[in-house]
Amino acid sequence: MGIFDRKDTTPAAAGPTATGADLAALTGDYTVDPAHSTIGFVARHAMVTNVKGGFHDFTGTLHLDGTDPTRSTAALDVRMDSIDTGNADRDGHLKSSDFFRTDEFPTMTFRSTGVEALGEGEYRVTGDLSLLGVTKPLTIDVEFNGAARDPFGNERVGFEGRAEILRSEWGLTWNAALETGGVLVSDKIKLVFDVSAIRNA
Repeated sequence: MGIFDRKDTTPAAAGPTATGADLAALTGDYTVDPAHSTIGFVARHAMVTNVKGGFHDFTGTLHLDGTDPTRSTAALDVRMDSIDTGNADRDGHLKSSDFFRTDEFPTMTFRSTGVEALGEGEYRVTGDLSLLGVTKPLTIDVEFNGAARDPFGNERVGFEGRAEILRSEWGLTWNAALETGGVLVSDKIKLVFDVSAIRNA
């Protein structure tokens, strides 16, 4: 089963979605809930189809400032050997020296450096993505999905994010030429974030 096929078996969240004036009440520190979050990617394969994958093992924290979103911050640490594309042979290749070299570089990190409010629950988060010993800026377009108290008393917030990178900029240059032209794996990679975070006590 691939990362995008995981099912959420937690009972549906209870309570209203926070909007407008309610945002100020969301100010505080949160911990990402990996059981109900997805850190994923999409790559073009053989020029004709998309391969989806993601990571099962990651931790993250958020500091939200509902009054001034530009003062919010985010941090994420991802264990690269937890990669899952739904195919064991492909996952093994991605962990190897051709790609992520997980024995040498076990963790990918993101640290935000700025947040811009775009309006209507949309934000632009900038930060530093570190992978394979290379740190470069990354911009993520983020949509706020709302806030609620779940049946277990947890105060949750949800966000969806999208970004695109050129993997070659982080030293991921392995490829193979196709007889019909083009290459096996696209340089452009789409990143997908679907995050549920729980407010710290």
